[in-house]
Amino acid sequence: MQNNTFSLNGKVVVITGGLGQIGKVFVETVVKHGGKAIIFDIFEKDYFKQEFDNSLIKSLAYFKVDITNKSEIENAVEKCINEFDHIDVLINNAGLDSPPDAPEEEVGPFETYPENSFDQVMNVNVKGTLLCCQVIGKVMRKQKKGIILNISSIYGMLSPRQDIYDFRRKDNKEYYKPVAYSISKSAIFNLTRYLATYWAKDKIRVNTLTLAGVFNDQPKEFIDEYKKHVPLGRMLQQEEIAGPMLFLTTDASSYMTGSNLIYDGGWSAW
Repeated sequence: MQNNTFSLNGKVVVITGGLGQIGKVFVETVVKHGGKAIIFDIFEKDYFKQEFDNSLIKSLAYFKVDITNKSEIENAVEKCINEFDHIDVLINNAGLDSPPDAPEEEVGPFETYPENSFDQVMNVNVKGTLLCCQVIGKVMRKQKKGIILNISSIYGMLSPRQDIYDFRRKDNKEYYKPVAYSISKSAIFNLTRYLATYWAKDKIRVNTLTLAGVFNDQPKEFIDEYKKHVPLGRMLQQEEIAGPMLFLTTDASSYMTGSNLIYDGGWSAW
């Protein structure tokens, strides 16, 4: 292979949710490999400046965007095109899950899972991804080239192991990993396949990267249980995400579209 196979030199890469744990890894990887990282996130710009070293800022651009609002995406993309002329890569990373301190009704039995919670998760994880694909895919179609990378989860491919959360069920409390996240991340797989076949003639490649749980100082009880279900015996470290992301957003994967790269430490092999 040529030395530039894994290069993003001169590429303009839009990353949704670029201020999150995984998003920041994507941003830093893009810059490290010669690209211009364009962040779409919901935080104010002052917060963005606090999250990255000054050495990186010059290679970044930030737009406060609610990805569930198509007009906000369109406005940001128009500014991107005016400033950078093109968009080479879209990484649909923004996502919503139930937080550890979610209200009891949100982590209770499926039969009483709140409709509002379902709508919020689906709105961001599915609708938001679809809208970004619509708006930026339209740009890529005019360019006759582009790469889209959708981020999914093993909880979209397989049902969550509810026993991992037994530590939350002390004192006879009920706790279940909620259903909406799994449904939303499962939807990503077929969105990827649909768009990969739809845009193949326009030289736009669309793939999914499915990640296992990423270490983020979770409770020890959770980590100990989680590791039992991973052949490699540990959670995914955030810096390890850079490799597969780089593969899927460069010419290294030039013959790959409509596919799902599973990066789970062997979780799905059992």
